[in-house]
Amino acid sequence: MSDLSEMTPERRERVLRKRSAIIGEPAVVRRMSRRTSLQKVTSNGTIAAAVMVAAALLAVIVANSPAYEAVEHVLQAPLSITLGGLVASMSVEAFVNDFLMSIFFLLVGIELKYEMTVGQLRKPRQAALPMLAAVGGVAFPAIIYLLFNHATAPHGWAIPIATDIAFALGVMSLLGDRVAPETKVFFQTLAIADDILAIVVLALFYGQTPDIAWCAATLLVVLVLAGLNRRKVYSARPYLLVGLVLWVCMYNSGIHATLAGVILAFFLPARSDVRLGRLRAWLGVQARLLDDTYDDESHVLGQHDFTAAAERIEGIMHHVTPPLERVERSISVPVNFVILPLFAFVNAQVRLVGVDPMAIVSDPVTQGAFLGAVLGKPVGIILVTWLLVRVGFAKLPRHVTWDQVIAVGIMGGMGFTMSILIAGLAFSSPQEVMAAKCAILAGSFCAGALGVAYVHLDGHFRSKKPGGEKGGDAAAAAPAGSDGAGE
Repeated sequence: MSDLSEMTPERRERVLRKRSAIIGEPAVVRRMSRRTSLQKVTSNGTIAAAVMVAAALLAVIVANSPAYEAVEHVLQAPLSITLGGLVASMSVEAFVNDFLMSIFFLLVGIELKYEMTVGQLRKPRQAALPMLAAVGGVAFPAIIYLLFNHATAPHGWAIPIATDIAFALGVMSLLGDRVAPETKVFFQTLAIADDILAIVVLALFYGQTPDIAWCAATLLVVLVLAGLNRRKVYSARPYLLVGLVLWVCMYNSGIHATLAGVILAFFLPARSDVRLGRLRAWLGVQARLLDDTYDDESHVLGQHDFTAAAERIEGIMHHVTPPLERVERSISVPVNFVILPLFAFVNAQVRLVGVDPMAIVSDPVTQGAFLGAVLGKPVGIILVTWLLVRVGFAKLPRHVTWDQVIAVGIMGGMGFTMSILIAGLAFSSPQEVMAAKCAILAGSFCAGALGVAYVHLDGHFRSKKPGGEKGGDAAAAAPAGSDGAGE
């Protein structure tokens, strides 16, 4: 899953020079160069996280301004689709939370399948430590929340369990080389495992009373997806069309409709239907055919054999990329720069006008959700990691120090997106929803700020030690023989 934006500057310059040599129009070359610069921006996780945070801050400002009534009216306005005598309607807010967020879950599912196919999750032993640490990072926040709310609002126990992978990794990228690459991989694996657990919790505990007929229809559509995959259909369009039907069925079944995206992702083929080992030889034959059919003195519109051969090459090269990756490329930018900021804006409408701040601070929902994220997450992640290493079940990956494990635990408390989604499902009372959202916003900000501050302070104190520049002997800080859990 690489593109020009992920290449080194030298390699990117070479690729662009080759494009310039084959493309005849200077204006086209300039547009491609600008497009490459835009890709570099849109592929930056820090920028994507900043846009989402800005949208949430804008929502809080708007909610406490005279514009609140107008914005709320727009969010509650109905969106309707009529097909013959069938009319479907939902509010703008529901459209964002139920439909657009299913596209976000499709991206999450694609990332999960990618990691299970060629990433960290394909090596169980290597992934075991961060995945089990994620279990601790789910259990402890839930326990802390229930300590405050077991008798009053227990249904919100899952609010502090999630880690927002986009938000957390965006903040971690701000630290640059202060954090070892292996630590970032450890954190990413932990966040992915956390997503899996949150998806399971969402499916099991936050659906509605199931409608048997629609559940049966959902199962039937899933079987259709399985049939497409089994029959080796490598075009993404049929899967997306069936996925839309799946969303409709799940929306009416009582199962949370956003999970349709995850189900769809796991049926998208992750392989190419092109024999890649023979591609180079085939391209050589096609290149000679292009040379034989091209007439330098004729207009391209009249060179039917040449354009037919070029179209055949274009079709084959399109199929080189698996459908899973093609869909990921098409939705990643809209998800990160449109859907998630829109979700943040719609759901961070916390109106504090006329509200007693102390009432919010003293609310058990606020206390449980905030402390669950800021305290429970790091305690669960760090304690489980320490116990597994202590008993010899696993070793810290190479160059991952205990100081960096602590930083990972602290930053795990950034649970913005999934936590807000769960809060909206857990409570029907506006007061409880507002208390939960205040806790989520404050907890995510505190977890990010504390994590960054901890890494900077740790680096500062290490640099004071003899030979401690940039963390000193980072590898030595890991347990003896710690050469990577999967190596």
